[in-house]
Amino acid sequence: MSVRLLVVDDHEVIRTGLASLLAGSEIEIVGEAASGKEAVTQAEKCKPDVVLLDIRMPDGDGLSTLEQLREKVPESRVVMLSTYDNPTYIARAVALGASDYVLKGSTREAIIDTITTAAEGESPSRAGELRRIASTMQIRQVLDDDEVPLTQRETQVLRHVALGLSNKEIGRSLQISVETVKEHVQNILRKIAVSDRTQAAVWAVRRGLV
Repeated sequence: MSVRLLVVDDHEVIRTGLASLLAGSEIEIVGEAASGKEAVTQAEKCKPDVVLLDIRMPDGDGLSTLEQLREKVPESRVVMLSTYDNPTYIARAVALGASDYVLKGSTREAIIDTITTAAEGESPSRAGELRRIASTMQIRQVLDDDEVPLTQRETQVLRHVALGLSNKEIGRSLQISVETVKEHVQNILRKIAVSDRTQAAVWAVRRGLV
């Protein structure tokens, strides 16, 4: 099976490198884009099976482009491409509908496997974080629809957590002590029934808090 791929990255060297990397595989690059806006235009034009989308680009983050792609070309799968193994990026990507998340430093075999698995509509190929988060979201589906009583301050703290800020950064932003932030985070995790900050980020994105 040949997989039609759209590559989206603002660095030409990355796009060229991926073309060389995928040469000789069953993956055919049918288009390239260097920005989020261009990505949406190209995707609507060439209708790829998979969009390989850089998570950070100059005209806005790839996650906002992901939302547009899911709306404009829902039949195309989206795999996020990143230099960063950041749990919050991964959480937000999954929550917004990405099929998978692959690092730029991955092996040729891993990148090809991730793209082909996404094209086939199967579960995320990467072990660990992404698979765990995806399964957590399925388990939490029913509970997410219920109203959860977070205070205004807890909601503010959760937004900051979902954006990947540390306790120290949250404290500085909200002008409260690190100890107070820790207390709020523990209360939030307990109230929304998740075990860590990454799962809290997924919950926050699904609720539209970030």
